[in-house]
Amino acid sequence: MQPRDLSDHVAYQAGRGIEEVARELGRDPAEFIKLASNENPHGPSPAAVEAIRETASSVNSYPKAAHADLTEVIAEDWGVDDSQVWLANGGDGAIDYLHRATLEFDDEILVPEPGFAYYGMSARFHHGDISTYALERTDDFEQTAEPVLEAYDGERVVYLTSPHNPTGSTIDLEEIERVAEETGDDTLVVVDEAYGEFADVESALALIEGNDGYDARDDVATLRTFSKAYGLAGVRLGYAIVPEEWGDAYARVNTPFAASELACRAGLAAFDDGEHVDRTVETTLESRESMRENVEAHVWPSEGNFVLIAVGDASAVAEEMQERGVIVRDCTSFGLPGCIRITCGTESETERAVETLNRVIEEFGLPDGAQTGDTSDTNASEVSDT
Repeated sequence: MQPRDLSDHVAYQAGRGIEEVARELGRDPAEFIKLASNENPHGPSPAAVEAIRETASSVNSYPKAAHADLTEVIAEDWGVDDSQVWLANGGDGAIDYLHRATLEFDDEILVPEPGFAYYGMSARFHHGDISTYALERTDDFEQTAEPVLEAYDGERVVYLTSPHNPTGSTIDLEEIERVAEETGDDTLVVVDEAYGEFADVESALALIEGNDGYDARDDVATLRTFSKAYGLAGVRLGYAIVPEEWGDAYARVNTPFAASELACRAGLAAFDDGEHVDRTVETTLESRESMRENVEAHVWPSEGNFVLIAVGDASAVAEEMQERGVIVRDCTSFGLPGCIRITCGTESETERAVETLNRVIEEFGLPDGAQTGDTSDTNASEVSDT
């Protein structure tokens, strides 16, 4: 007995953790800082930690009440009906639910390249396939409707990522509306806003609800997560907001109790802790600006909690930084072998990352064009990470 043919499936490549790296190098974990996976440098909300402690003794019960409570709170905050909030085991779980609700055998999705690997992974799990549209380095990874529509060929789901990982670019609401308007009636436009709390850009929710002068649409959905601004990556909690017409589908496609009791109670507490989110966003803005001002290589503008940096040989630079105790993301797996991505850390973490990177750059040197980001990297096919 063997599993079905998985030869077309790619393996998810997550950022490396401190314990993993320390064991490999035979060193003390305290020597390292990790700025590779876009996690919250302040950790979870203290209120969420307390909620997890209080909930621990009742995890023998299914999370029906907690699931309903969190759904209600999110729906009220966004001004939507409870049925439009699809809780899931992380944002990737919400992607699975949307694919269950849309994809027939051999249906395709259209995804950005470079981009998040799980869009394609999930489609293939559900017996679909993928096609891509390019975000061009020569255009500073600018996002507009044009390349999406040029690549579009009737795909069932079109993914837009705003802010985009790993570049940090965003797409304006008018451009999202154009994509939705000019794609087919049976195409769902999904706007992944996992990093939305860090961005100065309007949510695609305006297109779902018909806010701010936009007509309400039944072909746009958004994705959000508790992993980034809320610091709950370890409990796996995310959600989709779907058109009102889609509400009844959730009960038919989700797993029973799609988010755990611990996740829901932590999410409720974190959602109510605006001070923690504000502090996280403030730290991110300061760190982004510091890296753009002080890194001695090209740093692309970013609306996420990370920046993308042109360094020439990403694998060599990332490995050397790791040897010096700073774990960053080699973006070769995204199809950007000349770039690294650094998560926005605390002030001290950011200073250490900048100083370490600048020393490595000075020792390694930069290829022609790296100061402007104009090197010869090419985009590879559909890979990557958190």
